Amino acid sequence: MDVCSPALPSSVTKSHWQASLQLGFSRDGDVTRLTERKHNGPLRVQKPLYPEGDAVCHAIIIHPPGGVVGGDQLKIDVALATDTHALVTTPGAAKWYRSNGYISAQHINLKLDAGARLEWLPQETIFFDDACVDLHQTIHLAADARLIAADIFCFGRTASGETYNSGRIKQHCSIYRDDKMIWHEQGSLQGGSPAMESPLGLNGKSVSAMVLASGAMLSGEQLQALREQTSALLSEREADAMCGVTQMKSVIVARYLGNSSEVARLWMQRTWQHLRPVVIGCDAKIPRIWNT
Repeated sequence: MDVCSPALPSSVTKSHWQASLQLGFSRDGDVTRLTERKHNGPLRVQKPLYPEGDAVCHAIIIHPPGGVVGGDQLKIDVALATDTHALVTTPGAAKWYRSNGYISAQHINLKLDAGARLEWLPQETIFFDDACVDLHQTIHLAADARLIAADIFCFGRTASGETYNSGRIKQHCSIYRDDKMIWHEQGSLQGGSPAMESPLGLNGKSVSAMVLASGAMLSGEQLQALREQTSALLSEREADAMCGVTQMKSVIVARYLGNSSEVARLWMQRTWQHLRPVVIGCDAKIPRIWNT
């Protein structure tokens, strides 16, 4: 039985944020430009940055309220035109507060035209106890588009001694290439449920992370090197955490499971640094915002 309210009364939804952000990237000679930027409600993007030169446009999405309360609805649409390259991230952790009886939701739609490259790398997401959240992500890739996307989920505020004992998180993620589905994953996690302790769920951990990549494949040596490097990181920083990398026909999937958001960020960065030259085709330079 779903612990969250199945619907929001119309008289109440008016008091919740209904925020949307629409971004479009276009090619201007050798420059990727942010040529479309529309918003409604508290979702914004900062001034486009070019720390790597004109070819790569860095965009930082901000949510001015600093957190999402029960009933808030967020929608983000990002479109990359032919031969563009964008790196999209956030300035800090996203916080999803307790539900107060209402479901919060986020819908992300990413569309990449021919030759486009997107790095979708938000910082971690923290689910407060009793948060009820629906997360939907749909990605459409042209035949030769390239993608690296990551997520870090923290269940409860462990630094404050809070665990995720109630509430519910639902997640759906689909990737299409030339309108053919190449990846689909969905899940539902109840706070305090046996799945949080089960080896088939969180295995007693409070932080999970995933990196997805599509557009180019690793060689056997590169795949083994990634596995060894990320395993060595965990051996040094969090010995009881787990990680792994799987390469399928069209998608590379890397996963982390542990109890440290800091280690999860380092693991994500190392994984991205290894994948970027192969999948995206350029060296990995850590965005400055990740170090602030």
